[in-house]
Amino acid sequence: MTQNSYSFGKASLRRLAECHPQLQHVMRRVIQHRDCAIVCGFRGKEAQNTAFAEGKSKLQFPESKHNQTPALAVDVVPWPEKWASEAAFTELAEIIRREAKSIDVRLRWGGDWDSDGDRTDQQFHDLPHWELALGELALGKSTT
Repeated sequence: MTQNSYSFGKASLRRLAECHPQLQHVMRRVIQHRDCAIVCGFRGKEAQNTAFAEGKSKLQFPESKHNQTPALAVDVVPWPEKWASEAAFTELAEIIRREAKSIDVRLRWGGDWDSDGDRTDQQFHDLPHWELALGELALGKSTT
């Protein structure tokens, strides 16, 4: 794939800097192939509990991977933002998976929590959410 002239904006770079170095590395590779924006890295107590109250997260502070320092989760959206476009998120997910695999980083996507390729077998969809797949994540539960 050819390299494009995409780059993260200042806000995306600030949010990405809050994330684990492996997430940073993957997302820096992704931006070379697809324009996207980082909408969340670290999430503090108030923001996490607000996300929970609004149904955007299944976990209260400090249980989310976003609540760690550095954050073990990142929320990324296709740019320009296409929140309602499942196809745009799916296209971005394919690139993220490919780039993570190429550097041997295991990630888990909120669009397919159990990573079985079937997005209809889950109840909570969090298309922007990506997290490092660490030990307990193989259980197939939401950690957003």
